[in-house]
Amino acid sequence: MKKIGILCASDTELDPFLLRLQKETRKKAGMLTFHEGIFGEMPLVCFYSGVGKVNAAIGTQLLIDRFSPDAVICAGCAGAVDDTLARFDTVVSEEITYHDMKEDILTDFHPWMSSPFFRADATLLAAAKRAAEKTELPVRFGRSVTGDAFIESLEARNAIRRRFSPLSVDMESAAAAHVCYVNGVPFLSVRTITDAANAESAALFETNVEKASLLAANFVWGLLAVLSQ
Repeated sequence: MKKIGILCASDTELDPFLLRLQKETRKKAGMLTFHEGIFGEMPLVCFYSGVGKVNAAIGTQLLIDRFSPDAVICAGCAGAVDDTLARFDTVVSEEITYHDMKEDILTDFHPWMSSPFFRADATLLAAAKRAAEKTELPVRFGRSVTGDAFIESLEARNAIRRRFSPLSVDMESAAAAHVCYVNGVPFLSVRTITDAANAESAALFETNVEKASLLAANFVWGLLAVLSQ
């Protein structure tokens, strides 16, 4: 893979990437700022889209149209749905879908998928598993879900868990995966846990977002190092 696009939801989640991006140049499109540069010899395009599914979809399509990445990685923070996850664990999504729409929207209508889950790219996933073997930090692989709501109640969390049994929940990854799917671009989501998607989540997110963002970025750097080998 020659060029990787990195999508984050917020400037806080993007900042750790910009700290290590070399030979940076900036271009603006669609009210967004795209940061081009290199990591080692690998070209990167990094940006933050803003929070939510529509912002993520707009940003991902602009990224693909303007910069033609060979793959897209969505990185940042998430809330834990699985009780075995702890704060600052990192979740790599093997498959991802929306928790706030009916599953048949994706299978009975465009893009007529065989299942409602967007699958992680096999090459990126294999690189992530190799990167996980090289770190002492806890990394989990499994299912994640996305929706246009910050989950901060046990009722909402438990409803998501009963329906999907995911590891984590966020507000952008499935939308970015959806855009990558219809464009034929490989995709992977890497998210570090800030909270347990319950009544304490808003406060915990604010407390933990910087550390979690750094951990997610550090894992992505390790993944990119594997891809560069």
